[in-house]
Amino acid sequence: MRKKGRVFSGARPTGRQHLGNYLGAIKNYVALQKEYDCVYCIVDLHAMTTLNDLQQIKPHTAEMALDWLAAGLRPEETILFLQSHVPQVTELHTILSMFTPLGKLTDLPTFKDKVRLQPHNINYGLVGYPVLMTADITLYKADVVPVGVDQESHLEFAREVVRTFHYRTGKQVLVEPQMKNTEFPKVLGTDGKRKMGKSENNQIELALTPEETEQVVRTMVTDPQRARREDPGDPDVCNVFSLHKSFSSSEDVAMINRECRKAGIGCVDCKKIFSHSLNNHLQPFRERRSELAKDPQYVWDVLHDGARRATEDPCLVLLREEGDNVLQDQQLVEA
Repeated sequence: MRKKGRVFSGARPTGRQHLGNYLGAIKNYVALQKEYDCVYCIVDLHAMTTLNDLQQIKPHTAEMALDWLAAGLRPEETILFLQSHVPQVTELHTILSMFTPLGKLTDLPTFKDKVRLQPHNINYGLVGYPVLMTADITLYKADVVPVGVDQESHLEFAREVVRTFHYRTGKQVLVEPQMKNTEFPKVLGTDGKRKMGKSENNQIELALTPEETEQVVRTMVTDPQRARREDPGDPDVCNVFSLHKSFSSSEDVAMINRECRKAGIGCVDCKKIFSHSLNNHLQPFRERRSELAKDPQYVWDVLHDGARRATEDPCLVLLREEGDNVLQDQQLVEA
């Protein structure tokens, strides 16, 4: 089947993935393989801007890639690689940084959030993160980038950098990427307040055992106004119910929606149903993960092969040739 175009997306190596990663990105990555030529990258260089212990990058990369592959990424069709294994991205990052005003970078909401979270470590890489992200995308001439709501400003920034580059060089060599919003843009954690993530310690990991999953689900915050079992609840404000919609049957969702509102079902029973549905949904994933994990070298073989294919990719080769011509035209390199 003829593909619609090329998709690029990347994520930091954060280790074992959770429901937020799955619903916000991985599920979409797998689905996009049917219609697009996909390039997916584990962005270890980005991780260096915030990680204090760089020794975590390697094991986190292996665990993350294992989850992606177990979820359904097909390395024989999709290019999956580690960012630092394709050094051309740092070259393009340097060039694009020359076209990027510092004020634009420091005004981005995500930069301000990072400053709030790590005021002791505001490094150059943290400021230039969106430029490196732009290089990641444009290096492979990606037409489409799947993003969540928290990354929309970064993609619009990337589009601005591409337009500025074209205007100042007078050459149209980069592709201005289009945004593809994910179906499930934001997943709240077990606390029901903040986005699910390891930094908030409110995640439900995909690779947990069924028993571990049940234990974590029991801690989830539901309707904060429902203090007693006999009180009617409001599923519309309950984080557990929002996840039921993704993992439970339509019959269970309808029953919980109806019974919760008249106190016909309590939060404990609601969580038990969710645990059962979630474990059933994840069982094939966990079986594939367990099988793949028997050969620890397999993940690294996939990543190294992906880097080779990425480096030899015709789009990268073409961009390098076009980029050299642009620099020569601007008399920035010797003739």
